[in-house]
Amino acid sequence: MAPAPLETGLLAGVMSDHIVVGERVLLHTGFRAARNRLEMLLRAGTLLGAAEAAYGSSITQLVAMAGPEAGLTRLADVHVDDLAETPGCAHSPVRWTAIAADGTLFTALDADLMLVSASRQVTALALAGAYRTQPGPGGTELALAAARECGAIAVGRFLHQVEGALSHPAGAARAGGRSPL
Repeated sequence: MAPAPLETGLLAGVMSDHIVVGERVLLHTGFRAARNRLEMLLRAGTLLGAAEAAYGSSITQLVAMAGPEAGLTRLADVHVDDLAETPGCAHSPVRWTAIAADGTLFTALDADLMLVSASRQVTALALAGAYRTQPGPGGTELALAAARECGAIAVGRFLHQVEGALSHPAGAARAGGRSPL
């Protein structure tokens, strides 16, 4: 029996102190073009805005589900390494550091952003890794389903903003070389 085809979609599971998250979308562009565009976004540091918006969306949902104390966190830093490449695949580690309600720093996302050639004119863009809610009173009492949903929102929104910048490069740059991400 042949394996079922992979579909675009969201994956979320649970480990001890983090939630395993992932999402994949298909770009209707060749691998080399997508890789070059992603490298330009990484070098320009334009993924910070996408990460801030995505994290903010997940925290807004978290507050709606768990109350205002859960919203006392914000993104402090986004670290993205240079692209590493093998034939037909490129990836970059991504780490989001956030500030918890008590002022301590914690890793909110530790993941890989990947491009994989799917065919001559189609490239898969994926993000897979570990998502963590803030430690302490704002995050530890969180129901597992709520934490999973917040991780899914953050990863999904981030990936779809990156997808937009890769799919529509003319719309990604503003005057002065700044990106709306």
